[in-house]
Formats: sequence, C-alpha cells, structure tokens
Amino acid sequence: MINIIKIEQLEELSELKAKYIEQAIAPLDGMWLCGFVPMATHFGLYNEDNLIGFCCINADGYLLQYYMKPKYYSDSSSTFAAILNKETSPCGEVKGAFCSTAETKYLSFCLDHAANSQVNALMFQQISNSVKQDTYLPMMSATIDQLSEFVEFAKANIGAPEEWVTGYYANLISRQELFGYWKNNELLAAGECRLFDEHQTEYADLGMVVAESERGQGIATQILTYLIALANSKGLTAMCSTEKTNIASQKAITRAGLTSSHRIVQFDF
Repeated sequence: MINIIKIEQLEELSELKAKYIEQAIAPLDGMWLCGFVPMATHFGLYNEDNLIGFCCINADGYLLQYYMKPKYYSDSSSTFAAILNKETSPCGEVKGAFCSTAETKYLSFCLDHAANSQVNALMFQQISNSVKQDTYLPMMSATIDQLSEFVEFAKANIGAPEEWVTGYYANLISRQELFGYWKNNELLAAGECRLFDEHQTEYADLGMVVAESERGQGIATQILTYLIALANSKGLTAMCSTEKTNIASQKAITRAGLTSSHRIVQFDF
C-alpha cells in the first residue's frame, strides 16, 4: 500500500524532481516549473518508509505534477486514483490537473480520469539556429531604479497584481534577465530572458509584454528576435509559451522563428 504524506521541505524531493524533469520529452514551461509548482502543496508517496514518488496540488485544487519511480510504476494508476478519491485522499479535493503533453506518463493518468479538457497554452521552442537574428529595436537591460516603472507598465498592460509583479521583476533585474524598449522616455515593451539554475539549463525561457497602444506594429516579433539572439549568444536554445487565446502573440512567436509542438492542457475530473 502506498502512503500519501504532506511534504514540508521541498529539498526532500530534489532527486525525484530531477528524474521527473528528465523523463519529459520536451522542456517544461519555465513559469509553471519555477513559478507555480514551488508554490503548490507537495505530497510524498511512500512504500513503507521509502519515498518513491510525489505529487503537488495548487491552492485551487488542481494537480500540477505526478511522479513515481519506474520500479513502482505498476502502482501508479491506483495511487493516482487514491489521490483523487474525495472521501479518503489526504490531499483534499482535487478538481482537475494542468499537464503538458511533454509529461507523457502524467498525461496518461489525467486522460484516464478527465471529465473534460481544454488547451490552456501553447509551448514553443527553437528547433534550429536558422531563425532571424537581426532587430532594429534598441533594447536595454533594466536596472533596479526602473523597477517601479516596469511594475506600473505590467499593471497597466496585462493587469498583473502589484505585489506579485514587484517581486517577480525585482528578481529578474537582479539576475539581469529583464529588458526594456523605450521611446521618447516612455517604456513601450518589456522582454524577459529567464535562465534555469538547476534543470533544463540548456534553455532560455522568453517572455514579453507590449504596450496596448503599440500592438500590431511588429514590435513583439522584434523583441523576441532580440531575446532569441541573446539566448543563442549564451549557447542556449530559446523557448516560450503563450495562452491559447492569445492569437497575436502566437503569430509574433512564429514570425520570430519558434515552433510549437506541445501544449499545456487543463483537465477537470
């Protein structure tokens, strides 16, 4: 019998997390992997006293990751069902899951229990180095003195919560991973080239926001072109993602030379 016990220190799962990421058939989205997953509640899966797997569930009751060691894979299906059991699960009510199509084993179990599903986001990746490398935008690295300007920009153009985006941008600035495009002293676009510290270190995860007043002019493609070239100069492969409903962003990413072959799917159980 597999026991499901809440994990207090994520360091306990370091080895299992590494194995989980290694089994993915494509890089996992950086925002989910490094942003949303660490904030979720984690549970260890134990065979007697041996930690053999884990799962994590966000505050809304959605499963974000699920893994068991290959040696115990025969128990994976029944353990997954036990996690979802509303009457006996120590994880509380699990309403559904978010899973990328690159997480094939986890995806299979989500499909087994899904009442319905929908694509949440498209994942893009640089397939070759033949992408366009030139850009006319004078992008500049952000400084800590510009933090409040970037925060107000994100609040105005994507409705980002002030407290969250302040910490998020401050961290990017400290790592020299946030860039801006100004015209007439007005910030019109922000670009991110986020590096991975532990896993997927051969990739750079890109992000960008363009002011609403400047959209439709090709600025997004130019920003991405700049960021791809920056990633490549560091010997890294570029990747990014965008919501399924953001058609304009998808067009800009494609024009910049990235290709989408995987999705992040939302399941409701």
